[in-house]
Amino acid sequence: MTRKVCFVTIGATAAFDQLLEAVLAPQFLQALQGSGYTTLSLQYGKNGQKILRDSEASELAKRHGIEITGFDFNKQGLGQEMWAVKAGEDREEGVVISHAGSGSILAALRIEAPLIVIPNTSLLHNHQLELAEEMARLGYLVHGSLEDLPATLTEADILSKKRQAWPPENHGADPSGRGLVGVMDEEMGFYD
Repeated sequence: MTRKVCFVTIGATAAFDQLLEAVLAPQFLQALQGSGYTTLSLQYGKNGQKILRDSEASELAKRHGIEITGFDFNKQGLGQEMWAVKAGEDREEGVVISHAGSGSILAALRIEAPLIVIPNTSLLHNHQLELAEEMARLGYLVHGSLEDLPATLTEADILSKKRQAWPPENHGADPSGRGLVGVMDEEMGFYD
């Protein structure tokens, strides 16, 4: 049987229980089944095991033919879990669903995994939203919300066929010729 994995990460530093609840909701599990997913793998943080245990998701997942696995934190990083969504001999290309933290976004982009980001809007200054919007505008990922999570699976499938390569072709160019100092000066508003 061919596997198709949806890997969800909520991050390591700030709780994002709302994302876990959204991916364990009946509507999302039904959308996974409808898109041919066989596995839902969760990096659920410190509260997630209780959320998973208390939800009806395990029973619903069995009905939908989806295996749910999870863990709180992996000191080795999330590379193995992210690689599991990539197409291979025994699996179709799946998707990574992540909070919009820069580390998780970059990890998924480096291996060219299809990526949906859901900003944790409860964080200070809502910085995840800005990053998600800009990266989606540039064509690297799908920016979704907790309310429209099932629809983002289709968007990610469409984007995976035309997404931009990471890093961008001009990633090494430094227009100022001054390296990090030039970037910092520009960010701080120091001009010659």
